[in-house]
Formats: sequence, structure tokens, C-alpha cells
Amino acid sequence: MKHNLVRRNMLKNSLFTLLGIVFFKNLARANPAKTDAFSGSTLTDEPVNDTLRTIQNLYTTHGNFSDREVSDENLALIKEACIRAANSSNMQTYSIVVVKDRDLMQKVCGYRGSCMMLFNVDYNRLLSSAESLGLTYYPDNMTSFITAGINTSITAQTATIAARSLGIDTLLTNGIHRGNMERLWQLLGLPEKYCMPLIALVLGYADQQPDHKVGRLTGKGIFHDKSYQKLSNEEITGINSQYDDPSRHLGLYDDWKKEGHEHYLEWLFKVWLKRDSAPTESETQLFTQLQKRGFVELQPK
Repeated sequence: MKHNLVRRNMLKNSLFTLLGIVFFKNLARANPAKTDAFSGSTLTDEPVNDTLRTIQNLYTTHGNFSDREVSDENLALIKEACIRAANSSNMQTYSIVVVKDRDLMQKVCGYRGSCMMLFNVDYNRLLSSAESLGLTYYPDNMTSFITAGINTSITAQTATIAARSLGIDTLLTNGIHRGNMERLWQLLGLPEKYCMPLIALVLGYADQQPDHKVGRLTGKGIFHDKSYQKLSNEEITGINSQYDDPSRHLGLYDDWKKEGHEHYLEWLFKVWLKRDSAPTESETQLFTQLQKRGFVELQPK
């Protein structure tokens, strides 16, 4: 019996050791060396708390969500986190439409997950309160839209961090602005005035985990110490080289060189951002929608 106990302990310890090796190997793969914000030099310290660890392990799931559902309990926690996000004058000038129908979310944003949260710039609740008190209120200007847009964006990012802390994968997408945007009002019954969809957050569980974390540009050009500092030609060349380095994982597309481009950013500007290769000469759909929803100044009465 003693020999069997020793044998079981050896097997248990061996299993724990193996699991530990796999865990730390995956952790190292998902957490490449961090860099100092200003100099770009490599840092070796691990995050000092769980909040920073969650933020540093954010990543985007590009549509490969499994059929696994996010629980109602976890969704409730994410909603609670949303309402704690910072917002101007505590007005919470946003609304969040939660969609669990996968076919519907496909029509709305182009992706399917367990659920989708559509974050809207929205003044309708405040307008109703003003009217109930016999007061007038006109959020019909770009200042109101920008202010509410900041509130809405912070809320969406807060939801993303909360989801990641619960082990839920996410995709923030502006797919809602592609195609005929009128579908958003038709499919979701959004208010015709003073409500503008800003971004969609798809929640779920990826069917496979990424083999690396997408990189981020750091150092000069991102952070400016004391005052804004224009980049030198040498510094710009260095930034271009960072995008060209495949080990940094800064790019969206890996085969840019095979397609004859000398630099990754050359592919980005010529192919991915081709529509922005000339100045805008006419009203875009997004501008038209902002005008229609009442956020462009000097509206006709």
C-alpha cells in the first residue's frame, strides 16, 4: 500500500509539473516582452496586479467564435461594469442594445458570437427628462456628439476589460458603419433623432486561441514628453522598420512582401486604406447619418 501511495504521489507531481510547463509556455507566448513607453526599451517586470494583467492580455477574436454561450450571470457583471465607466457630468449619454440572436447580430455588424452589445451615442433619455420638467434641451451640435462619443467609447472599453477579466473573448467592430446604415434603425428600432450607433462589441468564446498577441507601436510618436515632438526622418524610418519586422506582429496582413510591397505600410496605404488615398470630395454616409440624426450644427428648423 505504501508503494502504491508513493507511486500515486509521483504521478500527481509529474502531472502538476507538466501542466505548469504548458501553462507558463502559453503565458510566455501570449505575453511577449513589454516595452518602455518613451524609449521603446524592453521591460521585464510582470504586471503588478490583476487589473493590469487583464489589460495587457486583451486581444481581438476575429470572428472565430464557438457555439458556447456567455452566461446571463457574466453578462450581468459586464453590464454593471459598463455603468461604472467615467462619463461627462454623470449624464451617461449613451444607450446599449444587447442582441443574443446570432442571425440578427450578423445583419447588424457582420459577425456572430454569443451576444452583441451595440453602443450608441444617445440623448433621448435626457431629452425625455427635460420635457417631463417642461424644459428645453438641444444636443444638436458636434460638441454634444463628441462629448457623448467619448462617454460611449469609454463604456465600450470598460465592457471589453470586464469581459476579458471573466475569460470571455471579444471583438470591437465598426462593421455597423458598413453597408446601408439605415438597417440599424430598421432592425433595432433606434430613435430617429439624437441616437447614433458608435461601435459594436461581440462577446463569446473563441474556437481557438491565437498563437501570439498582436503588437502595438510604442515609444516616440505615441507618447510625447512635456510637449508634442515632431518625429525626425530617422525616427519615422525606424517606425516603418518596426512594422516590417514580423516578430513584432504589428501588421494586419503577413503576405504583403509576397505581393511585391517593399514595406508593410506601403501595403496598408495602397491596399487596405485605398479608399483614403485621395481627399474626400463629397459627403460620406457617416456624415449624412450624423446630419440626419441631428448632430451637425445649424439644422433646418
